Amino acid sequence: MKHIGIVACSAEGAALCYQTICREALARVGKGDHPQITLSSIPLARWMPAFDAMDYRGVARVMLESARLLARAGADFAICPDNSAHLAWEHVQAETPIPWLHIARAVAEEAARRGFRRIGILGTRFTMAGPVYAEMLRSFDMEAIVPAAEDFATVDRIIWSELIDGLFTEESRAAYNQVIARLGQRGCDAAALVCTEIPLLVRADDCPLPTLDSTRLLAKAALLHALESPR
Repeated sequence: MKHIGIVACSAEGAALCYQTICREALARVGKGDHPQITLSSIPLARWMPAFDAMDYRGVARVMLESARLLARAGADFAICPDNSAHLAWEHVQAETPIPWLHIARAVAEEAARRGFRRIGILGTRFTMAGPVYAEMLRSFDMEAIVPAAEDFATVDRIIWSELIDGLFTEESRAAYNQVIARLGQRGCDAAALVCTEIPLLVRADDCPLPTLDSTRLLAKAALLHALESPR
């Protein structure tokens, strides 16, 4: 099995990704067994000045600091359970010491498998306004739709004021479901939960649209890659 490296950004999303790899491995590998995993967690406060300045070379520098640590620890490849960080993808790929899996590709592949065509995008303002999902979904002949202005602000505000700090309320769950319902009214046939904390808030069993859980999809892709690829 290949050694998985996790480049953590926020604690909640990274923890869910790690936990999902281990839980999925129960059925695929065996009880108490999974590929070796090393996680590097540079504090979110170190990332935010670059994000706020939309300095994606600066974001890449933080990611590469973690990637180099993971490479030294023996990781064969890296994942980053943070969608906004993938805005720095090209800068990271230019200097990375190890290969990476792309979170948006994991989401797009699952959307294609399930036959979705028009995907509502819920994430940080950086992700919703950025090109990562629009470009990736377009490459699969799908369309990315972001919430209207007021809903856009609501989704982003709840992430930064609540979700990244581990606060998940019924009020915010209802607000997200209302946003998703309005995306459905605009023709979306699925909602992509592309902030890695959103799956801890929005539940598939009471969501107005089918969901694409970027955190767990990335974790499952990492596990399969670790198991299917020879070292």
